[in-house]
Amino acid sequence: MAKAAKRITGDEAAGLVQSGMWLDYGAVLGQPDVFDAALAKRLGTVTNLRFRSVLTARPRAVLEADAEGKHVHWFSTHFSGYDRRKHDAGMAHYLPVNLGEVPDYYRRFIDPIDIVVFKAAPMDAQGFFNFGPNTLWMRALVERGKTIIVEETPNLPYVMGEGTGVHVSEVDYIIPGSDGPLAELPKAPASDVDKAVARLIAQEVEDGSCLQIGIGGMPNAVCSLLAESPVSDLGIHTEMMTDGIVDLFRAGRVTGAKKQINPGKMVCTFALGAQYLYDFLDHNPQVEFHPVDYTNLPHVIMQNDKVVAINNTTQIDLQGQAASESDGFRHISGTGGQLQFMRGAYASRGGKSFMCLASTYDKRGERRSRIVTALTRGNVVTTPRTDIMYVVTEYGIVNLKGRSIAERAKLLISIAHPDFREELERDAYEHRLIPRGFF
Repeated sequence: MAKAAKRITGDEAAGLVQSGMWLDYGAVLGQPDVFDAALAKRLGTVTNLRFRSVLTARPRAVLEADAEGKHVHWFSTHFSGYDRRKHDAGMAHYLPVNLGEVPDYYRRFIDPIDIVVFKAAPMDAQGFFNFGPNTLWMRALVERGKTIIVEETPNLPYVMGEGTGVHVSEVDYIIPGSDGPLAELPKAPASDVDKAVARLIAQEVEDGSCLQIGIGGMPNAVCSLLAESPVSDLGIHTEMMTDGIVDLFRAGRVTGAKKQINPGKMVCTFALGAQYLYDFLDHNPQVEFHPVDYTNLPHVIMQNDKVVAINNTTQIDLQGQAASESDGFRHISGTGGQLQFMRGAYASRGGKSFMCLASTYDKRGERRSRIVTALTRGNVVTTPRTDIMYVVTEYGIVNLKGRSIAERAKLLISIAHPDFREELERDAYEHRLIPRGFF
């Protein structure tokens, strides 16, 4: 006999929490607000609380209430800017993952969770609460949670696809959520460098290509250029649905007609952007949300032909190792789906992967090269040298597949900022990355 979910208040739900518990706040826009605020009032009465989540989109009341970090331990599988600030303050911790493997981690390696609480759209006629644009590993959380609490949120978009909801029979408690606006991610403006990189990538995108596009100024610039180009019948199989992809669809460039799997559908696992993105997703059958172990695993990605994966990095060495998630020992973001999409795109028939970066950056008023002889001490390798295909800066595009270390070094130096090329070449010879007399 199915259990009956009980409707309670946020304060009553927070009253279920005991010291030492593991809680899971779900993901991105699905992190609870009402429950979070209620639990923050109990800190001190309850202590040693441990939370898992990903990409915190707005400040968390429990973290703000625990200013000295005495009661809350926050674990994230991918940092947002807020998570990063809390990590800098010693209150947040990174959990290294390939994002597409996370459902398996919960099912195989993570102990059952004391309380799982997340936002969901109001219950539909079939008794399902829709996760909204936060499918990711939510089904795995429901399976592994000892107590499931739904924060019923009226303004959360109702998304279509697989694994997008939880039935009321699987829920223990329902609490009323806020009807306030959802967190938005401002669209990063494209710089001249972003546009130069985007032009090089856009020239490589063919009719019928299936795109994975990340977030930021460079991916936005790629979308804008493709929207103005004559390219046709693009497909979307991506991790994150963004404003730029919506713009590309509205420009008529995306049909999905040439996709081998999920033809005619834009496939993703979560979304973050402006309100017009959320409005576009609501009850839209042209967009299919799937669990992240469908969107991100290479053996699924490769089933579409001409997959084009476009990702950013912050530093790359002369052997081709890309460090995309840290600045030395300071953690910035996460591995996310970068490595898995790079591999899936390469394995796709006619597929291409692009690692994008500006040639330089400024740090403490000093201009530095992002292409370096050796990675900064402590920097994490997100994508190994063996997986790198195209590397793109504003100075050009090179393909490292099938290239020796010496060839890679020469190619990468050729797209570094001109002010740093002589020094990079000198270092490469000194450290025998390029042997003397090499052609």
